[in-house]
Amino acid sequence: QVRLVESGGGLVQPGGSLRLSCAASGFIFSTYAMGWYRQAPGKERDLVATISANGRNIYYAGSVKGRFTISRDNAKNTVYLQMNNLKPEDTAVYYCSRVPGDYWGQGTQVTVSS
Repeated sequence: QVRLVESGGGLVQPGGSLRLSCAASGFIFSTYAMGWYRQAPGKERDLVATISANGRNIYYAGSVKGRFTISRDNAKNTVYLQMNNLKPEDTAVYYCSRVPGDYWGQGTQVTVSS
C-alpha cells in the first residue's frame, strides 16, 4: 500500500524558514520522481518543485526559485522541501506526490504571517 506522509508545516513569520518532509512507503522510492505541490484557499493546486529518482534533475516553479530547495534521501525514503525567505503568498497546504501524480499525501499547512 502506497503511503505518503507530510510533516513540518506550521506558522512562521515573513522571512522565516521551514523544512517539510514527506515519508514514503509501499513502493520502491528510489525509482520514482517526486514532487511538492501547494494549494492556497480558493485556488488550484500548483506545482512547486520536482526531483528525479536519482536527485539529479530538479525543477522549480518561478515563484519559489532561489528560495526553496527540494532534496531527497533514498536511504530514508524521504523527500524534503527547504523553504527560506517565506512570504505571505507562500501560505497554503503543501502536498507531496509521487510522479506522475498517482499518489498524494494528506498535506501539511504552512502559514506565513506576522
